[in-house]
Formats: sequence, C-alpha cells, structure tokens
Amino acid sequence: MNSAAFPHVRPRRLRFNPLVRDMVRETALDVRDFILPLFVRPGSGIRNEISSMPGNFQLSVDRLIDEVGAAKDLGIRGFILFGIPTFKDATGSSALQDDGIVQQALRALKQTFKNEVVLLTDECFCEYTDHGHCGPLCEVQGRMDVDNDATLEILAKQCVSHAMAGADIVAPSGMMDGMVQAIRAGLDEAGFEQIPIMSYAAKYASGFYGPFREAAESPPQFGDRGSYQMDPANGDEAEREVELDLAEGADFIMVKPALSYLDIIRRVKQRFHVPVAAYNVSGEYAMVKAAGAKGWIDERRVTLEILTSIKRAGADLILTYHCRDAAKWLKQG
Repeated sequence: MNSAAFPHVRPRRLRFNPLVRDMVRETALDVRDFILPLFVRPGSGIRNEISSMPGNFQLSVDRLIDEVGAAKDLGIRGFILFGIPTFKDATGSSALQDDGIVQQALRALKQTFKNEVVLLTDECFCEYTDHGHCGPLCEVQGRMDVDNDATLEILAKQCVSHAMAGADIVAPSGMMDGMVQAIRAGLDEAGFEQIPIMSYAAKYASGFYGPFREAAESPPQFGDRGSYQMDPANGDEAEREVELDLAEGADFIMVKPALSYLDIIRRVKQRFHVPVAAYNVSGEYAMVKAAGAKGWIDERRVTLEILTSIKRAGADLILTYHCRDAAKWLKQG
C-alpha cells in the first residue's frame, strides 16, 4: 500500500478501540429521557397483561402504584396515564367526573410519591366514548364526524379536572383545531397557569396504533380517524400544525408515531428549537417483541438502536413501552 497516495483521514481510527468509540459517541440514551405509558382501569388487584403488548398491563389503581414504584426504582421519572372508564357514552362524560379513573389514579400516585415522579395525562375522549372517536359527533355533509368546537369545551374541562387531581403535565392528543388555546385558557382561568401542555401536534393517522386500541379498549366503531389525524404522506403539514400549537401556548411538542416519522422529528426540532417528545407507539413495540420472541432479532440490541435513532433525530423525550427493559439494559451497560 502506497501510504503517500492514501487519504490522511481514516474514520476507522475512531472505531478501532471500543473505549475511543464510547468517547466520541454523539448520542447517548438516558433513563431520564423516557416516559412510560400506563393503562388504569376500575377495580382492585387487577394486572391484566395486554396480549399484543407483552410486558404491559391494564392495572387497577392499587397495582398501578406498585408498577410506578418498580419503574421509579429503575430510574424512570415520567408516566403518562390512559384511563379505561366504568362506562362509555356518546360524549365521553365519564372523563369529566371528579372520581373518574384517571382522577383516582392521579390522587393515589401523588399521595404515594409526592413530587418524586412526573405525571402526565393523555387528554382525549376515544377511551370514553361508546363510538370510539375523539369527541362528540355531529353530521357534516351527510356523514358523522367529530364536532371540533364542542370537543374543545369539554377538553378544557377534562384538563382542569386532571390538574386538580394532581397532573403535572396535560397532553392533548385528539388533533382538534384550537385545542391548545382552549386548554390554556381553561387552565389559566382555573388557576393552573403553571401546568405545561405537551401537545400531540403532529399525530398521524397511523396503522401502528393497533395494539394500543386493545390496551385502551378504544377502537372506532365506524370509519377511521383520518378526518382529524394527519395523512402519513404529509411533512409540511406537520410544521404548520406545530407552528399553530406553539402560537396557542404549547410548551412541548409531540410527534406520533416515532419510528416511521424520524424525518418529522428532525424537521420540528431544527425549525422550532423547543422541547420535542416522540411516541414510540404500540405497533412499533409489538413488532420488536414478536420478532424477538421468535429469535429473528436481538431484542435488546434492536430496541436500544431504535430508541437511540429517535433521540438522534431530535427527540428530547421518548414515550415508549420499552421503558422498563431499556432502563435495565442501560444500567447493565
């Protein structure tokens, strides 16, 4: 080999020694990056594993406390709650009850853990309506659709109810136009100016949500959610949605799903320079778990690679069902 003819720059020099590779690593996962989604339902002593999401459960409040305590011991500090109510109706009225299932969970967790954890609440009505859509319905040009403005009023009430029960952050996910402004006004009027809003600003009408709908018992009873969630083909639209939500007072921005939308995470972070969360959703999780169980992939390696890619794309926070496993693996090194 004629060294004089070879380029002076050899990128492999920084890869040869494993310790040097660690020293120049650009992206580092940390357990503090994670938010664990949890599903709470009425009853006691309930810990029902979700068949399509192994390792995740529908939990009664007493078992939820145990689950949060175990996750906290792993270093996980953020938890987002999804409620499965005692009854459903056309408007999702159970979501507004002072003794609703999420409100009960918030009070119990705050009493147990005080300010040692951060509690987020998903703000939507699909789990609470008997039709499975994200708000009350109305007829629009001969077909049924979510009544955007009627939903805003009850969405603000839902957020205030959760703030009163102990939510640290509210996270509206229904993709209603004007939702952040309505929630901000409702929270401020109720004296909760300090409660931040994590807006699902760029939430796509994705096929990756299937297992979640089993977990939350919230599949739509007719049609789909394409009239309010975004078309997966659109990127510029995501920037417009984010810009609108920030102008209305959003404090965090979320992109959902994460893995097929890494480009959107990057665009949002580079343009707006605000805290960005990404939701590594149920379908993404289920594919990895299924392939890992079959021995087709190295589950640990693939999981950490996926989570690293989400952070590398620009996410500051990652909502993921892999939380507990990833926290253990990161601790092991």
